[in-house]
Amino acid sequence: MKSFYLHYFSLLLSFSTIFSSSAIAFDYADALSKSLLYFEAQRSGRLPYNQRVTWRDHSGLTDGLEEGVDLVGGYYDAGDHVKFGLPMAFTVTMLSWSVIEYGEEISYSGEIEHAFEAIKWGTDYFIKAHTSPNVLWAEVGDGDTDHYCWQRPEDMTTSRRSFKIDENNPGSDLAGETAAAMAAASIVFRKSNPHYSHLLLHHAQQLFEFGDKYRGKYDKSVGVVKNYYASVSGYEDELLWAALWLYKATDKEDYLEYVINKANSFGGIGWAITEFSWDVKFAGLQIIASKILQEKKYNKHIHIREQYRSKAEHYICSCLNKNNGTTNVDRTPGGLLYVRQWNNMQYVSNAAFLLTFYSDFLKKFDKRIVCHGGIVDHEELFNFAKSQVDYILGSNPKNMSYLVGFGPNYPKRVHHRGASIVSYRENKGFIGCTQGYDYWYNKNGPNPNVLIGAIVGGPDNQDEFNDDRANYVQTEACTYNTAPLVGIFAKFYFLSAPLIASF
Repeated sequence: MKSFYLHYFSLLLSFSTIFSSSAIAFDYADALSKSLLYFEAQRSGRLPYNQRVTWRDHSGLTDGLEEGVDLVGGYYDAGDHVKFGLPMAFTVTMLSWSVIEYGEEISYSGEIEHAFEAIKWGTDYFIKAHTSPNVLWAEVGDGDTDHYCWQRPEDMTTSRRSFKIDENNPGSDLAGETAAAMAAASIVFRKSNPHYSHLLLHHAQQLFEFGDKYRGKYDKSVGVVKNYYASVSGYEDELLWAALWLYKATDKEDYLEYVINKANSFGGIGWAITEFSWDVKFAGLQIIASKILQEKKYNKHIHIREQYRSKAEHYICSCLNKNNGTTNVDRTPGGLLYVRQWNNMQYVSNAAFLLTFYSDFLKKFDKRIVCHGGIVDHEELFNFAKSQVDYILGSNPKNMSYLVGFGPNYPKRVHHRGASIVSYRENKGFIGCTQGYDYWYNKNGPNPNVLIGAIVGGPDNQDEFNDDRANYVQTEACTYNTAPLVGIFAKFYFLSAPLIASF
């Protein structure tokens, strides 16, 4: 451990002034542990012996049965019980990226095993869902019928029909994101579980080949997903994203050549984007490509690198309100990035991750960004990312933590079926489809179960928040809101922790 402290000593010193000047000192270690606990509340399938969220029990144990496949497991993405492949895969990609970048900090906080478990719960499901090289099960359950009912997952009576993509029904975006998730996870498990890492990489490579060979948007093949997770950005960003993660996992130049050769035709260097999400990967792709292509051995690609960098920094400058014209991301009066009304916090948590990652990149290469509104160094970037995280944790006009269970004041009426109904372990009596609405959904009181670690949709553009179960735009939480902050909480905790006495 001594070498670990030595490795980060200079990092601690360089950021010590940032944390000492902070008006509010948050317990980032507590935020980290709670964020990882949330994923256990979202588990589908047969729960393990070490399940810590004890108000949950087994659910979805017949998933895939109608189609003759085993699709038990995975995650419910939000407050309902459909298993949507695209947001689930993005969640796992971001969890894995958190561990890849900030694994030592997560280890320092004592949470690395829980991070591994959160990732593996998703990748175990993806292995099951990828039943042959050119078949990937895209969804279990149907959003329309699911939303007619308000039941605990343990009581589900709604359709568990499953939907797939294949050669005749392509879904390059879904195949690409799932490939990215499995490739990133293969890096995570390379040392601790090399056999599993190899298996994940094998699936990732097959999925990428499938998605690239049979091109098409998955929401055209799986029509039931259109009202919930339509692929508005198309599939090109996911194919570039997958190739980049496969390059990071394999070091094979073919994957990087793909990212370079298709940079223009697939929009990698064409789209200047101001959001990063489960649907739109361009900003994340541009930021990683900028870092990778910075290495001297890629100087022959300097033209492409500079275009990737230019687009990456357009995203960064837009978040900092330093772009020209109308391309800046809006902010609330309290300083929160505001992209759109529905579940805005997903864009904030993703931005916080990308900005922190790019701050590390600038620091490492001693670089600065030239925005239209001025020059930006790594500290300014880091400080702004921290301001967004601190807003989430309670440094905001409402003095409310939007991380459920964190601090004294947080949302008590999260739009979440399982959390809002008495625990199955306490009361095994069946609760029917409409019974849940009658007795639980419309209750004024707080949820009987606290959905610890969930990040809700958050306040509106005036920093106002209505803690109402029916206000799903603001009170529903999603796995991809919390996933990007796992590594950031760990990093902030490490930087804010007192210097180790034994150093």
